[in-house]
This record gives sequence, C-alpha cells and structure tokens, in this order.
Amino acid sequence: MEDYSLRYAPKSFRRWTPYVVATTALGGIAYLADFAIGGSIAISNGFSSAMVAILAAAVTIFLTGIPISYYSAKYSIDMDLLTRGAGFGYLGSTLTSVIYASFTFIFFALEGSIMAQALDVGLRIPLAVGYLIASLIILPLVIYGMTALSKMQVWTQPVWLVLMVAPFVSIAIQEPHKFSQFTHFAGNSPTGSSISLIGVGAGAGVALSLIAQIGEQVDYLRFMPDKTPANAKKWWGAVLSAGPGWVVLGAAKQIGGAFLAFYIAGGVGLSKANEPIQQYVSGFHTFAAPVALGLATFFVILSQVKINSTNAYSGSLSWSNFFSRLTHRHPGRVVYIFLNVGIALALMEGGVFGFLNTVLGFYSNVAIAWIGAVVADLVINKPLKLSPSYIEFKRAHLYNFNPVGFGSMLIASAISIIAYFNAFGSYGKAFSPFIALFIAMALSPLLALLTKGKYYIARTDDQDEPLFLEGGLLSAAILTCTVCAEDFERPDMAGCPFHQGAICSLCCSLEKDCHDGCKSTGSGPVHLAMPTVIGAGTDKS
Repeated sequence: MEDYSLRYAPKSFRRWTPYVVATTALGGIAYLADFAIGGSIAISNGFSSAMVAILAAAVTIFLTGIPISYYSAKYSIDMDLLTRGAGFGYLGSTLTSVIYASFTFIFFALEGSIMAQALDVGLRIPLAVGYLIASLIILPLVIYGMTALSKMQVWTQPVWLVLMVAPFVSIAIQEPHKFSQFTHFAGNSPTGSSISLIGVGAGAGVALSLIAQIGEQVDYLRFMPDKTPANAKKWWGAVLSAGPGWVVLGAAKQIGGAFLAFYIAGGVGLSKANEPIQQYVSGFHTFAAPVALGLATFFVILSQVKINSTNAYSGSLSWSNFFSRLTHRHPGRVVYIFLNVGIALALMEGGVFGFLNTVLGFYSNVAIAWIGAVVADLVINKPLKLSPSYIEFKRAHLYNFNPVGFGSMLIASAISIIAYFNAFGSYGKAFSPFIALFIAMALSPLLALLTKGKYYIARTDDQDEPLFLEGGLLSAAILTCTVCAEDFERPDMAGCPFHQGAICSLCCSLEKDCHDGCKSTGSGPVHLAMPTVIGAGTDKS
C-alpha cells in the first residue's frame, strides 16, 4: 500500500511504539545543512546577530510545530492532508504540495552537495560525479518506505549522535578558550560581532526556511498509535520531541556550525568555513588526527543518507498528492522518488550550495506564509468554532478552494516577497518572513469570520457507521471500496452516489467522470454499504 501514501494511516498499520516512531522521525534531522546554515549566518552577520537570529527562528518554529504535530498524530494524516482540512480546500492545497516538494528537493540538493564535498575532499571524487553518487545511493532505501526507513534510522542514530558531538567535547577539553573567543567573531559583517537588527532579520530569514521541516516530521508522526490513558505520557513525549522538538537539536547544530566556522576560518578561509566536511575534518583532528579525514567523510555520508532518505520519501508523497489531484492518475509513490531526486540532482549540478543564503531567504517567505495559515486555523479558528473541530481531508466532503487558508497564504506570501525585494526598505526585507507569518495568522480568522466558515465542509459525513468512537478515537471499522475492492478503515471512506456505495479516498481522488456530483445541491445523503465489520463500534482501546 506504499505506506498509505495520499491516505489516512489506518490503525491496523500503525504497529510501531511511540519511541520507534519518534526515533525514526528524529533520525531524519541528521542533516548537516544546519551546520552550513549556522556557519553562513555567522560569517555574514557576526556572532551576536547570528545567535539572536538562530534562537528567534527556533522559538517561532517550535511554537508553530506544536499544533501541526498534534493534529497530524491524532488524525494519522500527513502535512498535505492536514493542510486540505485546515482552511485550504481540496485543490487549494495543491500549491502547498509544490511548496513542500520544493523544500524536500532544495534540501536534498544542499545535503547532496555537502556529501559531494566530502567525497571530493576525502576520496578525490570530482564534485559532478559526487552529486550523482549522492543521488543514486538514496534510491534503494526510499523505495521501501517507512518499513525500511524505521530500521535504518533506529540503528544508525547512536553512532551519528556520538560522532556529531565528539569534536565539541574534544575542543572543550583541549581548547576551552575558543568558546569565549567565538563571542568576538565578526565574519564579514559590517557591524562586526555586535548585534544588528538587519543582521538578525536576515539571519532569521535563512533559518526560518527550515519551518517546512515540520512536514517531514509529521510524515512519520502520522504512524503514531492512538493516544490512550495508558500511553498518554509516552505519546505526548514522542509527539513533542519528534515534532516541534526537532528544532531544539536543529538550533544547537546551527550554533555548532557557527562555532566550527569560526574555529576553522583562520585555516581554510571564510569562503570554505561553512562547509561541514571542512568543519568536521578540523574537529576530528583534535582527537583523532590520523583518521580525521576518513572519520569526517564517513560522518558526512552517514548524515546525508539519513536525511536525504527522508527528503526523497517526503518529496515523493508531496508530488503524489499534487499530480493525483491535477491528473486524476496515481502511478505510485515510487515514480515520484525519481522526479524529486532528479530535480535535486539538477540543482546540485547548477551549484545551489553557493547561493545558500539567497535561496533559503527567498523560500522562507512562502513557506512561513503557508505554515502560518495552517497554524492559525488550528489554534485560533478551531477553538473559536470558526472552523470544524476535526480535520476533514476527503475530496467528497471538501470544497475545491477555501479562501480562509488559501487566501491568507497567497496574500501573506505576496506581501512578504514584495518586502523581500526592498519595497519597504532594508528592515522590511530583513524581516519579510515575520511579515508573512503575522499577516497569514491575522488574515485566517478574519476571513473565517467574513465567510462564516462556509467553505470548510461541502457535504456532511452522515453515514451509518460513525466516524468517531466513544472517547474521540477514530473508528477502525472495515469497509470495502466499490471501485478497487480493497478494504479500508472508516476514516478513509466516503459514500459515493456516482458509484452507489463506499469509496476510498484515493479512488475518490482519481475519479474523473463524477464532476463532484456528491456535493451538488439536492444530491442527498449517501450511506456507506456495510460489509463485514471488524470491531465496529466496540474498539475503545
């Protein structure tokens, strides 16, 4: 079933413990782009501005990640399906699928570039060939989805953590004075190591490009088991640590990258000081000089495999969602792995790493407008009853476009991009991502009020079998799709007047001839045909 791509993840498939799901999700943040980003921010803006920028971005990302992680884990859906029901509508979320896919191939390209740099330094493999190797090595892992990825991430996590912190421990023991000297690092900043508001805004804008990382985290969190009184503490611990908690480690890595850039700048120069391979060769040299180059090369390759398997996996889900809605065809998630990796390879060959700050600074304007609109619906509109209390993601029950989220994102991103291109001065450019976040979160409840929530639900879900069981858990009743004849759990099914029976969400998405007749006025309720039901209405676990 391809890890239920494009679908609700059913209870019968969610067999992993909260610990395994969290470890798999956190394994995906083993990327070294954080070190490059932190180094670039510090080199461009100096120590003080870099630290404030990194921490401001981290707080923003953490707070926005909490509601997204909770709703995804509770309703067992990925970021795309969550966006559909959080104010964007069925087709309105197609644009966000491209935004999210862009995040995955941009960061795949950055990570692949970092691996190619390691292959060049450690094994003398030319960069162009290294880019190809960095792309091809990921494909076998990603084809098998969550089943293979969970094993790989769990087994490699301890080794990766030890190698990541080892240089900092060694420097702290042998050269502790370097940490105090770091506070005076000026890089190329015109204001030196002192704080600058423009520097803070520009640095935070680069770091905020990582806000879409929450989408990759929830691609795994959707496999969380149901929250029950017995597992509530472990459930919340896993959701918070593997959801918004990723940014705690992410910010620490950015600060670490800034420190290592300062540490090696005198030896390799500022132009190469943000390259993780250079940072870790010098770091490992402090305690393992004879094998420093080999150890650093191994560490970079391990990190790249861990994160780019996630980038390729999440990107394939996002492209699948995008094309299935536009073309009403789904050749399979695996097909889109090759598309995502192919785009990333083209970016690598085009030298995207050299434009890191520019690419990420621009991208953050669009990404944060999207996330801001989704978060506003979850934390403002739902508590105020301006939107439904649950997440409805099925085509049969959604309008194609909901102006609440979709409109908020478009307006916010347009204004922030205009600001990014200096329309509102240097401060407006520096803080353009925060402008996007503020406008998106303000517009969402305003538009929900103006539209009276009319465009959230096109048709009520009034079937024979209830969607929710007592206690708020989703029903695990099994129904058979009249189109594909496969069995699916109740949350993945809708009544279809065109096919005169129950239809699964994917078959509904792929149907070209119905013209959304189930949502037309006067079509009347359509009840799900109830075959043999497993545990219907009785499963309270």
